[in-house]
Amino acid sequence: MKIISINAWGGAMYDELVGWLKSVDAEIICLQEVTRTPNRSGWATFADGERTLPQRLDLFGDVSAALPGYTPYFVANDAGPVTDADGVELRQDFGIATWVREDFPVVGLDARFVHSRFVDHTEWNVDDRPRAALTVTVRDRVGDRFVSVIQLHGLRDPAGKDDSPIRLEQARKMVEVVEHVRPSSDAMVLCGDLNLLPSSKTFTLLAEHGMTDLVGEADTRASSYTKRVRSASYLLVSDPTAVRSFQIVAKPEVSDHRALALDLA
Repeated sequence: MKIISINAWGGAMYDELVGWLKSVDAEIICLQEVTRTPNRSGWATFADGERTLPQRLDLFGDVSAALPGYTPYFVANDAGPVTDADGVELRQDFGIATWVREDFPVVGLDARFVHSRFVDHTEWNVDDRPRAALTVTVRDRVGDRFVSVIQLHGLRDPAGKDDSPIRLEQARKMVEVVEHVRPSSDAMVLCGDLNLLPSSKTFTLLAEHGMTDLVGEADTRASSYTKRVRSASYLLVSDPTAVRSFQIVAKPEVSDHRALALDLA
């Protein structure tokens, strides 16, 4: 059973991203920084006062159309203004999405905020944006088990990735998600762009609740990201003995993040 997680960068490298996703043959695909503008397509410009980025108007719809054999699930963290290619301002939802291959029955869903709650921004702010976690529990008939995959996009702080009171509160809420799905799961995976350092107390807390990090201090950023700190994305499992393989995908580059690819035996 193959599980993929990557921060999609709003689809800034859309052709490369979709081409790669179609080739990886994963059962579950978890993307962070997913955009959604219903009934719109093409490119948009996002600006938050710190940066201006190209992104897809509806990355959720784009990827869903490219993966017809999957069932998609989207959760919005927040929403705000973007401009389309003609300079027209539109309101765009921003969040996370999971695609599940249709031959894996979804037997449980859970979505909850791990920081703040949904906000409709008049203008995008740089820090303290809301964050949600999305969990899908599937029946893996080949493995004769129930697998829960939890994903989230952790808090971003322009000051850095050090621990803070709100990050520790986020960690406690992540633990609540783990414990909520544990009774219905034979195996659990927690993944996403957590925006943390490997030394974060988040990993100590999650380890106390049976989750083992597979990434550690490895580089999870692509060459387009030029800042010094290269830690961002992580993947944790409840049963390391069930891991057939785990890879941090350096090539091809499909975002400013590297993808994480897990294969469960």
